[in-house]
Amino acid sequence: MVINTARTTELVEGFRQSAPYVNAHRGKTFVLMLGGEAVNHAGYRSIINDIALLNSLGIKTVLVYGARPQIDKALQQAHIQSEFHQGVRITDDESFTLIKQVAGALQLDLTARLSTSLSNTPMSGAQINVVSGNFVIAQPLGVADGVDYCHSGRVRRIDVEGIRRQLNNSGLVLLGPIAASVTGESFNLTAEEVATQVAIKLKADKMIGFCSENGILNDLGDVIPELMPNDAETELVKYQQDHDACASTTAFLAASIDACRNGIPRCHLVSYHQDGALLQELFSRDGIGTQIVTQSAEILRRATISDIGGILDLIRPLEEQGYLVRRSREQLEIEIEQFTIIVRDGLIIGCAALNPFEEEQAGEFACLVVHPQYRDADRGSVLLRTVIQQAKSLHYKTLFALTTRSIHWFLEHGFEFANVEDLPEKKKSLYNYQRRSKILALKLR
Repeated sequence: MVINTARTTELVEGFRQSAPYVNAHRGKTFVLMLGGEAVNHAGYRSIINDIALLNSLGIKTVLVYGARPQIDKALQQAHIQSEFHQGVRITDDESFTLIKQVAGALQLDLTARLSTSLSNTPMSGAQINVVSGNFVIAQPLGVADGVDYCHSGRVRRIDVEGIRRQLNNSGLVLLGPIAASVTGESFNLTAEEVATQVAIKLKADKMIGFCSENGILNDLGDVIPELMPNDAETELVKYQQDHDACASTTAFLAASIDACRNGIPRCHLVSYHQDGALLQELFSRDGIGTQIVTQSAEILRRATISDIGGILDLIRPLEEQGYLVRRSREQLEIEIEQFTIIVRDGLIIGCAALNPFEEEQAGEFACLVVHPQYRDADRGSVLLRTVIQQAKSLHYKTLFALTTRSIHWFLEHGFEFANVEDLPEKKKSLYNYQRRSKILALKLR
């Protein structure tokens, strides 16, 4: 038997990288919004398989589905003209009869697909208890500007305890855009509002949506990996002004901003075109889509004694290559308070130290390391700026650095060449003339 070693190694490494996220997500509550555009796509079956996988990994899953394109198509085929006011569909009696049929058929189809357990499918052996019910109570939108919205409604109340009971029993809760009211009527809601309100009331850990692109794109067409709510609002205005923008992207972006500002830590937007995008976003360190977050996934902070192992893992390869002078664990324990680190999802991806020479009112910028996979966002400059501010707060007049390989980087950041004689006395006595490190200094004003 021939074993493909490279492929095996890739599989093992991928599995190991995803393992921390499997552990981190287990027992958490995710609200997923599957728009009608995603349902129409050829990769719909794979998305359902991946959602089922989340449930099998112990993630408490609420799936909210939309049916906007399916409803539009059904109304068009029935020669029923939909009217809108302020972007909201006016749901009269004739159109509502058809809308309920479309939404009901989609619910049955989703339930059937989530029930698949054939041996030749990714859901082999899966027994998911799909639960739908009157968990969302609606109320009418009423009349605005003299326009009666008829059967168009909004969320009035969420049966939080009822949903939690089902989730705690490993059930997958399936919710649609039609909800009942306390008067026994039904109303047409938007899937985005249902998903947002359910996520907020459940205090969900994540809300996830699907769009035609890989996420929110910048002017160059590249994915923006992370947005804070205020920045997301700026992007939302651009999408609203772009008549060619995907409606589901615009709607979910608006919903994400609302969700984040009401306590949901992270909202993810991934592509329904790219196979496995949901899994890549949730179970890899960098993800693949866009996150709208209340707090950045990367944290810049002072190091503590518990960070020593992570710092050693980061700096050891460069020590072995001769870029850095080797530090022992004991030495690092003594100097740990001098380190500033960048942490991303529990992994230390960058570090730098400010070594003090207080008698000469000078500091050494030392041990600058950024993880190889994260050297494309100028994190070294972020660490340098932070250390400069620390040095200024200590009233140091000079910041110096010793380097053998990064001379131009320091020159680009304002450092100038210096001599051994310019070093503090203690550092001068430790200078390694065999290593012949270049000395660079920055005057601090």
